[in-house]
Amino acid sequence: MLFSKIIDTFKFTFRTLKYRNYRMFFMGQSVSLIGMWVQNVAMGWLVYRLTDSAFLLGVVGFAENIPMFILTPFAGVLVDRWDRQRTVVVTQTLAMCLAIIMAILVLSESVTVWHIIIISVFLGTVMAVDVTARQSLFVDLVDNKEDLRNAIALNSIMFNSARLIGPSIAGIVIVALGEGLCFLLNAISYIGVIAALLLMKIVTSRAEAKITDFWQELKEGLKYAAGFIPIRYTFLLLALISFFANPYLVLMPVFAKGVLGGGAQTLGYLVGYSGLGALTGAIFVASQKSNQNLVKLIFAGAFSSGIGFIIFSFSRIFVLSVVSIFIISFGIMMIISFSNILIQTVVDNDKRGRVMALHVFALSGMTPFGNLFLGSVSSRIGAPHTFLIVGIIVVLGALAYGYKRIQVDLA
Repeated sequence: MLFSKIIDTFKFTFRTLKYRNYRMFFMGQSVSLIGMWVQNVAMGWLVYRLTDSAFLLGVVGFAENIPMFILTPFAGVLVDRWDRQRTVVVTQTLAMCLAIIMAILVLSESVTVWHIIIISVFLGTVMAVDVTARQSLFVDLVDNKEDLRNAIALNSIMFNSARLIGPSIAGIVIVALGEGLCFLLNAISYIGVIAALLLMKIVTSRAEAKITDFWQELKEGLKYAAGFIPIRYTFLLLALISFFANPYLVLMPVFAKGVLGGGAQTLGYLVGYSGLGALTGAIFVASQKSNQNLVKLIFAGAFSSGIGFIIFSFSRIFVLSVVSIFIISFGIMMIISFSNILIQTVVDNDKRGRVMALHVFALSGMTPFGNLFLGSVSSRIGAPHTFLIVGIIVVLGALAYGYKRIQVDLA
């Protein structure tokens, strides 16, 4: 009886994989995301090895994420005009080319921090379009739109499974063969998702976008999102999380080496456990059978992640550190996934690209400034004190969100 219930829960949680297009996307993207996390860990370790500077870790994070802040709202207008499937093929191909360039620079021992910063800017520019297009593509990958929520949750599972596996691989590869092979592995990993995208047979359900004035379309999207009060407050919370909480991984090399006294493998474990927490959170989201209590769940995610930051700031013990980072990532995943579900299920299809661009902007647009903030503050007062400040701010933000949303819900 118990085994039967477990099987039924498993089938329900992963039900969207019955759709061919989504299944192909899931398999191809899973491999590519593992490669991306291998590269992310290698990039951070490479920068810290070359410079021994927490501030420059923040600068590199800023360089990669600043295009999100500048370009994402405009990318939304373009995604509503362009074919989403073809757009993702192009962006994934460009990202593969940038990984190849990094591999060549590192393997030839000619890489400098300025190379890394410039390539990070180009990668961030590509990702501003790519993330918006991929978020908007989900609606075209499932036949039954009631399964859209599950598709979003499975995407989080896919992302965070890679976040768990990739850093562990990176730690081993860096120690054995160096960072250059990590970039090469990432480049190879793009082949699967590009092939899957090309083989998909998508009949788009979206209405054809009317080619009108670009700025008018942008203004229309902004007005639409701002006029929806629950989404407005959710975007504000996401912006706060984006600035203070999301960039926390940029300081993991500092904690791994300077606080816990470890090396590349310790860094891999820390990032890996953050992936485990997020993966567990994503499975929790996928197993939900209704969209009730989204407000409470988003609040719970924000509050718990803030507490996790506070615990992590005081920890000097590896076990306590990985437990607290698990809590942080679990909470952040709840915020991201339930917010995405709320927005995707209510947005008009002809405005989906623009609204999802604003979602990406709220979630990622403030991250480059957060990277600079964490790097700069950490270089002055230390990484542990920086995380303590972040934890207190996130807890206060959660309380403010809960209060404002209660007021709105009662109205």
